Amino acid sequence: MPGRNQRKTAEPLKQPPLADFKVGVDNVIFSVDIAQNRLLVLLVMRQQEPFLNYWSLPGTLVRQGESLEDAAYRILAEKIKVKNLYLEQLYTFGGPERDPREATDSYGVRYLSVSYFALVRFEEAELIADGVTGIAWYPVKQVPQLAFDHNKILTYGHRRLRNKLEYSPVAFEVLPEMFTLNDLYQLYTTVLGENFSDYSNFRARLLKLGFLYDTGIKVSRGAGRPASLYRFDAEAFAPFKDKPLIFI
Repeated sequence: MPGRNQRKTAEPLKQPPLADFKVGVDNVIFSVDIAQNRLLVLLVMRQQEPFLNYWSLPGTLVRQGESLEDAAYRILAEKIKVKNLYLEQLYTFGGPERDPREATDSYGVRYLSVSYFALVRFEEAELIADGVTGIAWYPVKQVPQLAFDHNKILTYGHRRLRNKLEYSPVAFEVLPEMFTLNDLYQLYTTVLGENFSDYSNFRARLLKLGFLYDTGIKVSRGAGRPASLYRFDAEAFAPFKDKPLIFI
């Protein structure tokens, strides 16, 4: 029987084993069909379990010796041919049970997804269908239930796109080199919604900021009067970089 002054030694708490991870990359590839005022996202049909025959974001597991960014560009190159591309890392999704394979893997492997956000010009983007039975641009408003947690990743990517349009020149990455102010306005209304600003205020604010260059060229579209073609001046935009609400 221990003495009164003898202390009991607390047993160390049992810690769960360290997680073993596989890392994947999933790309949220957006484009804007200006002609039909549609925001689009690129989806592919899964050809294997889990989620056989479900639409999903283009993705891949990262290979040995490959960086995350290289994996993102690799999957892009396998699915789409495009000259102008804006790409940035979006977010890491790593919650337990986000991938059904975790329950069947005897080693308890967890699957992380490092997502990337891309924006491409719709007119220049050529989809690659080699060996793929399903690849398509889907209107964001009509996206079905996707594999894994890809609806969540898409929602996060859409939010990032909306935020970037408010303070960065990312819109000019997907517009033609020369564009009308109405082209630019239609792109913004497609992504942000028709109520974000009326055309007159949008036009007046942009021209006052001074980073759009009037080329002096006019273009006729429909029965209206000819519209001026503009170019984006990146040097003139530099003082506004990362300042919020530039375009609103």
